[in-house]
Amino acid sequence: CLKDVPGDQPLPDGLEITAYLPRDDVHDALVSASGAKVRDLPSGARVGTSSVRRVAQLLAMRRDLTVVPVRGNTNSRLAKLDAGEYDAMLLAVAGLRRIGAAERITEVIPTTAMIPAVGAGVLALQCRSGDADTVEAVAGLDHALTRACATAERSLLRTLRGHCASPIAGYCAPRDDGLALHAAVFTPNGDIVLEAFENGLMQMPEWIGEAAAHTLLDQGARDLIDAIPHP
Repeated sequence: CLKDVPGDQPLPDGLEITAYLPRDDVHDALVSASGAKVRDLPSGARVGTSSVRRVAQLLAMRRDLTVVPVRGNTNSRLAKLDAGEYDAMLLAVAGLRRIGAAERITEVIPTTAMIPAVGAGVLALQCRSGDADTVEAVAGLDHALTRACATAERSLLRTLRGHCASPIAGYCAPRDDGLALHAAVFTPNGDIVLEAFENGLMQMPEWIGEAAAHTLLDQGARDLIDAIPHP
């Protein structure tokens, strides 16, 4: 899963990404025990998530909610919700669908309200650099649009020097005859939200990501990112 591949450092020597599969759903979902949507959750409701990106954006929307860390796979998280340990959970739509639990979704949160993680919904294939036979074998799996969008997002992350504890979001999607990238950097509690919007041709994804990153850096993103220790 591309979102779990570090973006603040190059791939290990001898490896390269050779194919990007068509992107899955990138949305975050609220799964609520009561059926309440984000706006309807009672003040103080316990919402489970350990994603710094989700925490920041949820609190930016509803500062009165209580965010509680949660670990484990999707099935175990749903079990904790059903056991009453939480009032709601934030989970990936794609992950819920993969385990056949799409019916548990209470609300699909728009990407304008909760910007996805860099590389969300993207599966990428790595192989040994220079392994021509493998590159040729998987070439037909590569999805050009997904590659371009993922490249723009990872260019953003690399330029920002963001790591897995950085509250950074970035989502690139097709628009008209090119690409549009919506990016943001947050404080962990959502008090400060810095945003950037960048458009460009599909042939220039690296530039799109770098331009959005520099817009954020000009707003003070470096201080927000550096304030959070690298794990």
